[in-house]
Amino acid sequence: MSLQKILILDFGSQYTQLIARRIRECNVYAEIVPYNHSFSLEADLRGVILSGSPCSVNDPEAPMIDLDAILGKVPVLGICYGAQLMAKLGGGEVARSSTREYGRAKVLMSNVSNHLAALNDSQVWMSHGDSILRLPDNFEIIGTTEHIPVAFYQSKAGAYVHPVWGVQFHPEVTHSEKGLDMLKSFLYDVCGCGGDWTSEHFIDSTVEALRKQIGDEEVILALSGGVDSTVAAVLLHKAIGSKLHCIFVDNGLLRKGEYEQVLNTYRNEMGLNVKGIDASALFYGHLNGVSDPETKRKIIGKTFIDVFEMEAKQISAAKWLAQGTIYPDVIESVSVHGGPSQTIKSHHNVGGLPEKLNLKIVEPLRLLFKDEVRRVGKALGIAPHILGRHPFPGPGLAIRIIGAITEEKVKLLQEADAIYIGHLREAGWYDKIWQAGAILTPIQTVGVMGDERTYEFVLALRAVSSVDGMTADWIHLPYELLAKISNDIINRVKGINRVVYDISSKPPATIEWE
Repeated sequence: MSLQKILILDFGSQYTQLIARRIRECNVYAEIVPYNHSFSLEADLRGVILSGSPCSVNDPEAPMIDLDAILGKVPVLGICYGAQLMAKLGGGEVARSSTREYGRAKVLMSNVSNHLAALNDSQVWMSHGDSILRLPDNFEIIGTTEHIPVAFYQSKAGAYVHPVWGVQFHPEVTHSEKGLDMLKSFLYDVCGCGGDWTSEHFIDSTVEALRKQIGDEEVILALSGGVDSTVAAVLLHKAIGSKLHCIFVDNGLLRKGEYEQVLNTYRNEMGLNVKGIDASALFYGHLNGVSDPETKRKIIGKTFIDVFEMEAKQISAAKWLAQGTIYPDVIESVSVHGGPSQTIKSHHNVGGLPEKLNLKIVEPLRLLFKDEVRRVGKALGIAPHILGRHPFPGPGLAIRIIGAITEEKVKLLQEADAIYIGHLREAGWYDKIWQAGAILTPIQTVGVMGDERTYEFVLALRAVSSVDGMTADWIHLPYELLAKISNDIINRVKGINRVVYDISSKPPATIEWE
């Protein structure tokens, strides 16, 4: 099944992933490739986008490419640095702006057809230190702002077989009011894309590809209860059925009742071939007395690998190890700075297990962003209570207990967290929040319960809104709801006598405390 594709050449911009996300919102598949990696102009390639960059095109070490290999071969859109690069390499002039333009601006369009006329006098987002002062002869200005002469340009009629656009602003950010419309125009009108990148298309093509890739061989998958591993499991199950062997390890650091609930869902609601392993005592033993957060992570990671390896070896017929790697992990592992592929996040690449077990890797979700994973999961019929689950740290409650881990502290936090999450669900707030959780601090304070003096732990509550976890804002929960949550936790969880609410955003704080 042929897939129409837009290639994004990444010059290191902070917005490159956002460009890809916006294109995919238009139901067109986009792939990011570092500018210094080789690529080919395949038959299904409909267009190329040149991203922005933190560099100046006039820097001696500025990222460069061979534009002759692209221009005229397919439609091209240059954004910010990409537009400046085409102008400079074509013989134009790019120089430091006398008036630095950053933030909102109004773009004034001229000599454009109807599909771009809607941009006229609309707000766009600028973020650049250089400006294009003079264009090469093959291009013409079609958009300006109050401060810069070239905000939007295009190739002159007949200059190239395929059109070339260059924009100084960033159409991919939401601050550019008509930015998505402009991208749609490039994708549909210029590149001729059909908008067939849908969840259903992905499912059909992926299941077909998995069957060809795996054949009659068997696959092992570590389930976490999270969205990524669950969607990966259902796709694989759809492709190879009972040849998929899932392993769900309880490290004793999950939320209250989560191990039993998730295992029941996997087996009885989804029909997966899954084995549950209660290894909580082993994890507690290895974590005993450990306070340092990085040491906790390493211990949990190693213990998981030991448990998983032991169980996986019992499935002697397996030839593949499935992972829930998603596209941001792939992008981060192969950056414009030359990051090697083996730097994929440790919670996806399970610590050398493929080599230890002599298994091949299969990654059904490696083309998808997180929001696309959820959409695919919905199209697969996965229950909303799984797809809507808040992100949960790989080390679990171990990094929500500040200081040494004990089984008693885990039980304490599980009870408090269950009350917190229960109230959020009951009040209709859970689905409005990207991530929420309780943190057990090592601080003990004086309290009064009846006529008795207490000396018990302080519990912190955290709730944030975010898109991808890179930045986050704290949620303004109603005081009445916070009061009810605090009252219930203090009255029902012996060992906690004070509750506080974290009102820090990321940055400068992080979402988790450790």
